[in-house]
Amino acid sequence: MTCTKETVKDNGLNIWSTGAPPGSTTEVDIVGVQGLGSHPFKTWVKKVQVPESKPPRKLVNKLWARKDEKTPKQDGQNGLAKEVMWPRDLLVPSFKNARVATYAYKSGNGVRTTLRQCAEQFLNVLLQHRQKPDERQRPIVLIGHSLGGLVIQQALVIAALDSEFRELRLSVSGIIFLGAPFQGSSAAVLGKRLAQATGGDLSLLELLQKDNPDLYSLSKDFCTSYHDWDFVCFYENTDADFTLFKTRVVTASSATLIERRMIFLDTDHSGLNKFTGKDDENYALVLPEIQRMVDNGPSIVASRHQSKKSEAAGNKHWLVPRGVNKLFTGRSEIIDKIKGAIRNDRSQHADKQKVFVITGLGGMGKSEICLQVANTLREEFWGVFWVDVDTESTAKKDFISAVAAFGSSAKSIDDARQFLANTKHRWLLILDNADDPEFDYQAYLPSGSRGVVIITSRVSDCSQYGTVGSEVLTNLDIGLSKQLLLRAANIAYELWPSVDQQTEDIANLIGSHTLALIQAGAYIAKGYCQLDEYPEVYAKHRKRVLEYQPSQARPRYGNVYATFEATAHVFEKSESEDAKDALRLLGILSMLHSNALPLRIFEDAWKRSRDVLEVSGTEANINTLCRWHALQLPEFMEMEADEWDPYHLNKASDLLVSLSLVTRSNPAGGSPSLSMHPLAHAWAKDRQELGQQHKAWISTACIVALSIYDKDEHRDLLLHLRTLLNNIEVKAASSLGPKPIMISIFFRYARCLARNREDYRLNSLLLDIFSAFEITCNEPSMEYLEVYDLYAGNLLNTGDSKNALELYMQIVNLRERVLPIAHPDKIVSQQWLAHAYLVNKQSEKAIELLEQVVKIQEEVLPITHHEQLVSQHVLACAYLENRQSEKAIELLEQVVKIKEEVLPITYPERLVSQHELACAYLANRQGEKAIDLLEQVVKVEEEVLPIAHPDRLTSQHVLAQAYLDNRQAVKAIELLEQVVRIQEETLPIAHPDKIVSQQWLAHAYLVNKQSEKAIELLEQVVKIQEEVLPITYPEQLVSQYVLARAYLENKQVEKAIDLLEQVVEVEEEALPIADPGQLASQHILGHAYLQNRQIEKAIKLLEQVVKIREEALPIADPGRLASQHELARAYYANGQVEEAIELMEQVVKIKGGALPIGHQGRIISEEVLAHFKEGA
Repeated sequence: MTCTKETVKDNGLNIWSTGAPPGSTTEVDIVGVQGLGSHPFKTWVKKVQVPESKPPRKLVNKLWARKDEKTPKQDGQNGLAKEVMWPRDLLVPSFKNARVATYAYKSGNGVRTTLRQCAEQFLNVLLQHRQKPDERQRPIVLIGHSLGGLVIQQALVIAALDSEFRELRLSVSGIIFLGAPFQGSSAAVLGKRLAQATGGDLSLLELLQKDNPDLYSLSKDFCTSYHDWDFVCFYENTDADFTLFKTRVVTASSATLIERRMIFLDTDHSGLNKFTGKDDENYALVLPEIQRMVDNGPSIVASRHQSKKSEAAGNKHWLVPRGVNKLFTGRSEIIDKIKGAIRNDRSQHADKQKVFVITGLGGMGKSEICLQVANTLREEFWGVFWVDVDTESTAKKDFISAVAAFGSSAKSIDDARQFLANTKHRWLLILDNADDPEFDYQAYLPSGSRGVVIITSRVSDCSQYGTVGSEVLTNLDIGLSKQLLLRAANIAYELWPSVDQQTEDIANLIGSHTLALIQAGAYIAKGYCQLDEYPEVYAKHRKRVLEYQPSQARPRYGNVYATFEATAHVFEKSESEDAKDALRLLGILSMLHSNALPLRIFEDAWKRSRDVLEVSGTEANINTLCRWHALQLPEFMEMEADEWDPYHLNKASDLLVSLSLVTRSNPAGGSPSLSMHPLAHAWAKDRQELGQQHKAWISTACIVALSIYDKDEHRDLLLHLRTLLNNIEVKAASSLGPKPIMISIFFRYARCLARNREDYRLNSLLLDIFSAFEITCNEPSMEYLEVYDLYAGNLLNTGDSKNALELYMQIVNLRERVLPIAHPDKIVSQQWLAHAYLVNKQSEKAIELLEQVVKIQEEVLPITHHEQLVSQHVLACAYLENRQSEKAIELLEQVVKIKEEVLPITYPERLVSQHELACAYLANRQGEKAIDLLEQVVKVEEEVLPIAHPDRLTSQHVLAQAYLDNRQAVKAIELLEQVVRIQEETLPIAHPDKIVSQQWLAHAYLVNKQSEKAIELLEQVVKIQEEVLPITYPEQLVSQYVLARAYLENKQVEKAIDLLEQVVEVEEEALPIADPGQLASQHILGHAYLQNRQIEKAIKLLEQVVKIREEALPIADPGRLASQHELARAYYANGQVEEAIELMEQVVKIKGGALPIGHQGRIISEEVLAHFKEGA
């Protein structure tokens, strides 16, 4: 039944003519496909009578529509106009033996769909309407307007790769493209913006943007697959008028394809698919092309079908060892690529053998992909033959078996190849497991061009055999990895969402390796562990887990480790020195991290070994490497050579790379590096016996130790250093060489960790050193004094300042006994002792010591000497801690000036002094200066330091404080939230730095009137501190103090008072009477009493605070003025008006001299004073 205007469907095929009348045969299908967001009827309609006016329309709905398109309302105002729906009114009468239809699909604003979805739907709908015997091979002419042209293009690309649509594909006798945006459209940019504004879906508009590479790839695939098909491109010759502007929606260059006929129509974009009648000039250009395609269709289509039929004639020989794995997941893009390459019959492939090569690590699924391709294309080949070329004997057996199936008496591989080359039938030959890097697999390729060959190999160089393409198989993407794991584990589909994160963790743990995912799933399915238990089981029993193999449907090698071991067997059976070097290099890589290892490390170690070859073991000390270390380097580094020669290293690495065990990267301007898949890396370690592991470890340890230079941070080696230390216990390693020699290795590692502020890893390493080498950790000796230096500094950085101070005092005493007064080592120890005094709130002792040190240095050292600048820097810090900010600024400005003249902008010591100077500015109420300098420091540190580096986090933290002081609370919160987030991931739960950042973030929330957020954060912090810290711990008291302020801000006054009374009680017992922290707590408690109408308590406490602050602080100190202001308010509330006015007048007078006219603190006091006087 034919369609009408009233019955037209929004989705699917609308048929306007069912074909030939009774007694005749329908000869052709003509199908038009509409454009973006089109109406299924109106898009094809031209109204002969054009109205004079029209109401405005939304621009987003007009992008692909003509200016003169009318609405039904307009027709009503101006009389009915004649509608010409040209597929119905022009094509149906002209082609009486044709079935004419239009295809509709939703693609407008708010519709979520992709081009591929549209194309697949179109293909399937067409297939459903061509099921009868006389329909399946009937010629079809396709007409696509705008996006409809891309839908046709994408549909035919899909059809070229799927045998289900083969008859449909071969039956396309011609295609008319009407303004198809093959290279996108600039109008889509505006459409995207409008869709964003109205909440529409952007998928198709993003695709249609000008010069989209996806469109280029689509056109390339289409032209490659349909080189001999008949299609013509029409394009617009007039700009579209969108009222506010005019534009060419699809340019001529975008609407045409290379080497194809192109014809312009005198209309705009929307008019390309609208005609007034048979006499329309544009229709007169389109009709002859349709007529030719209809006339030529029967012979062209019949010829295509006959050619394919004679070519394939079905599959007669199927020699494939096994069926496809039911768990096979993903890889559709690679399979489509292979199918496309195989089916590509363009002339440039006519005279050469089609060979496609798949390379990659073992267990990734190369063979499974071949099984999928073979099964999909089975009926297109007379014979499909699978040959295992793992060894020459299996290759010979499989080749002879293949040709014996059809009567050949071949006795050798060459006989079998010759037979295949001479057969007239199409065949597919799969050469599986071409994994020997020393074998030339050209010997297995038949000559001629009748067949297709697919090769699977771990040898990356085999990709050169590919004549129609190659593919390196890598990990499955995370989504497909999760799906494969859950299917293998027999987890019910409805449970997948609830275990999504657990599944992702496992997939990441095993590197999304295909076979490992299946193996992990089988392990879980068999009940050896639960899904959520797998990571823990893997960590404890990795080798057992990865050697597990299911009893049924086993892969070729049984398990993941066996797959990798097959590769190692290639090396082990070889007698070449290169293969032995490759195994040595594999052992070294197994001791480091799987991520990129810069090959520069080997050259650095070799060069450093030149300096130590002449140092004997007896001359070595904790700070010196010796000949023993150099002799542990592997043979491929050629220790006896006169100059560095990487030849054997490169040969070894090339062998590993060629077998896909290792990946080599060559970054522009950087050192080449080697990396491994995590599972291959785990296997490389686990395959070694304990003795082999120890040998590999000591060799690797010496390479790393020799490559580390004293002043360099070696940040690119940190990951490898951590892994190296994790691969053996210090105690076990201590037995691998003489004690002094082994300590010197670990000492170099410890210094590297210290320079990179790996504080907790360093702490663990130092304690292990003390234990393994039986060194007392709290009683320094001259022999290991440098180790104690590191340990004391580490105690400071991990928050144990009390023990750090005690240790530094012992270190300084030892050095003072044996070193002259100005010796650098003695001075450095004194600097660190002073720093420890500062951390322990003993600033006066620090100042006394440092002033003495600085005086000595100024007498014997030049002004720019590094150690003198360090002492001045620490002295300035002491001044700052002792509230002598002006002295600190004067000294730091001098230090910073010198450092800026002699040190690079990124040098850590320059940045540290700039940071400290900014802190001094901040303490001295020079907020803008502080912000300018800190922003500069933070910018540099964000470029050169890792995201979690303590120096970077500290600078960001202080900058946030400066923003807060400068009333930029939003900026402060943004920065502090970032700092807190990173510290939560990297620091222990009660670390002082983390706690301080959380306190300041809460304070920022309070300033920004977000008291609920502040309370939530601080209650969590206080709870943690109460569990792990003593009641008198300063940071716990600070957290409680800030939490009480948050309660006050949130009108929870009684909660605030309870907490503050507890804080004040502890502080009165533990702190001096004039301690600033104690006074701050008493002040805020007095304020809380006042709010709670406990006025007498408020006055008593505030009078005490004011008295102490007046004795200890300058007259204009903000804290002193704040307490006087609050006490005046308490007097007034208690009816002591005269006392209140007298004290407030004093406050206003001082603020008037110290603060600018518009300052908020000054204004508040003035307003309160006015209120007091008015009340009086």
